[in-house]
Amino acid sequence: MPQSLPQGVEINATVPPAFASILSHDALGFIAGLHRRFEARRRELIQLRQQRQISLDAGTLPDFLPETAAIRNAEWQIAPLPADLQQRRVEITGPAERKVMINALNSGASVFMVDFEDAQSPGWHNQLQGQLNLRDAWQHQLSHHGHDGRHYRLNEEIATLMVRPRGWHLMEKHVLVDGQMVNGGLFDFALSFFHSARPLQQQGRAPYYYLPKLESHLEARLWNDIFIAAQETLQIARGSIKATVLIENILAAFEMDEILYELREHSAGLNAGRWDYIFSCIRHFRHNREFCLADRERITMTVPFMRSYALQLIKTCHQRGAPAIGGMSALIPIKHDPVANERALAEIRADKERDARDGYDGGWVAHPGLVPLAHEAFRSVLGDAPNQWQRQRDDVLITAADLLNFQPETPITEQGLRNNINVGIQYLGAWFRGNGCVPIHNLLEEVATAEIARSQIWQWIRSAKGRLDDGRKVTLSLFRDLAADEINKLRAEYGGRWSNHYEDAALLFDLLVSKDEFIDFLTIPGIEYLK
Repeated sequence: MPQSLPQGVEINATVPPAFASILSHDALGFIAGLHRRFEARRRELIQLRQQRQISLDAGTLPDFLPETAAIRNAEWQIAPLPADLQQRRVEITGPAERKVMINALNSGASVFMVDFEDAQSPGWHNQLQGQLNLRDAWQHQLSHHGHDGRHYRLNEEIATLMVRPRGWHLMEKHVLVDGQMVNGGLFDFALSFFHSARPLQQQGRAPYYYLPKLESHLEARLWNDIFIAAQETLQIARGSIKATVLIENILAAFEMDEILYELREHSAGLNAGRWDYIFSCIRHFRHNREFCLADRERITMTVPFMRSYALQLIKTCHQRGAPAIGGMSALIPIKHDPVANERALAEIRADKERDARDGYDGGWVAHPGLVPLAHEAFRSVLGDAPNQWQRQRDDVLITAADLLNFQPETPITEQGLRNNINVGIQYLGAWFRGNGCVPIHNLLEEVATAEIARSQIWQWIRSAKGRLDDGRKVTLSLFRDLAADEINKLRAEYGGRWSNHYEDAALLFDLLVSKDEFIDFLTIPGIEYLK
């Protein structure tokens, strides 16, 4: 525990001595100041989300906002970007674990996004250790002694570091200010900024961020105001912070111009967060009995609504002088099967080449071994150019109907249903054990893909179109029969590695699917299982 706590601040968990410098008196005071200034607005925005969902449940379809048409029609651009954000051809992501971070920073990628959100199980120890790792990385002092006897250290040249804090919906239950829990995203941002801003400023650098789960430009405005306040408090030049927004919510897709505008002095462009985007479509249209999506593997970036979203993002970014960063394939190298590995690499290569041809300035990979492949895919289109900001996509004319063209609806297969059950339970079990980034069936799974798995089943059960390709209606009874079978298979496969974490995962997965009131994010009940 820190030697003393600022007035009104409580910590209801043990703070090991190794983390005392992270949770210093001044750092906690900085968090408390931002919380007191902005928490009421965050709560108002969460209420606005709920009101919009009520409207969607009543049948209202989203559209481009008439009240912000002037912003969309005006000529403006974001503020100029620093040199280390001009070329972002390949970005790699991963949790805030020391070995993962070192390998990612040394991978040859342009950017490493250290993830305190979807790829991280946000237990108290993980979040604090992640902040310590982050501070060491910014000071170029990150190292790790592995169980294999190897010593890992940073190369002289490393990727540009960006940080993804948690979303507006997640709380840091271990830290309270004036009796209120602090928002997890604010906690992650404030700690990282407090410990990095001044040292980086002395080096002529600045901290950079990725902002997740935004649903409106008003939420972007809140982040912008927090950035201004944080910079003023620590006497850092206004506009030093640069942040890329993940467009991973279908409502945000209708407000991309406005989101860039709100953050324009702090903006570093937009990213196509494809997996959460798919989940958001299911979540927002959950009560529409005519809405239905096919098996997850059928929902690729080439289906109508995903293609429209991807092209609209490029057009919007380049019109505003902003980077457009493509999303991530879940495929990873397959060491034990050369044929399957080559097939996976070919799919990843095609994914990145398509993004580059469309106009994206870079894209994500999930594994250091994929960095050279992705670099080559973008180089084959861009040559030596650092980006494609000058490439305007005036030929792209996307309507609201295009963004809402949810295809394909079929097939829904028993194997697809079983796979959702299998992956969802395995992922949740690993998440409860502290691992938020998990290879399952040769795909790298994280919270967003688990969200798709459970929300698809919930929606298939309640949709008029939720039928398997053999004619059977997806029902709660069918789900539970298949789940029992999949759990037995997993118990046999795991053997002694099967633990109470996986039993808890199976119970939570059943709750997520069976509860009539849709649970917006599995991490909200899930966080209660973490210490």
